[in-house]
This record gives sequence, C-alpha cells and structure tokens, in this order.
Amino acid sequence: MNIWIAIGVTAAGCYLVKLLGLSAPAGVLERPLVRRLAALLPVALLAALTAQQTFGDGQHLVLDARAAGVAAAAVALILRAPFLLVVGVAVAVTAGVRALGG
Repeated sequence: MNIWIAIGVTAAGCYLVKLLGLSAPAGVLERPLVRRLAALLPVALLAALTAQQTFGDGQHLVLDARAAGVAAAAVALILRAPFLLVVGVAVAVTAGVRALGG
C-alpha cells in the first residue's frame, strides 16, 4: 500500500510542478538564466542517473563491465561518432567484457 501512496504523491507533485511552470509569467521564462537552466538541467539529471545506474549498487561503488561500456562510449563521443554508433560501441564493449568474465 505504501508504494501506491508514493506513486500518487509523486504523480501529484509532477502535476503541480507542471502547473507551476505553465502559470509562470512569460517575463520570468524569457530570462537568460532561466533559459540556460532549462536547457542544462535535463542533461545534468540524465548524466547523474546514468552515473548512479553504472557505478552504484545500493550503498556501494561498483566498477564492472558497465563502466567499461561507459568509458568506450565517452571515447566514441570524443571522436565525434554518431549517436547510434556510440550506443553500439558501449553495448559491444560491455558485452565483450562480460564475455571475458569481467
């Protein structure tokens, strides 16, 4: 039952945040700082989620095949590879490291 309460509270909170954004005056949304934060915040949140899922396991730091995949993807990004190739490189390196027993 507690999980459904948490889901309901989260859904209501998301709705309220969306409503707050829609009710904000246009002048506030046109400020350069707000525009910059709106552009960068999703990227920062996605990066944090990726790092947590890759290197975290509960309360412990983990370095396994996923870390090798993320490192390979970072190299592909530095080399300006297309997005699908970056994903493919990450998958192939992760699978290769796991196949080797890592």
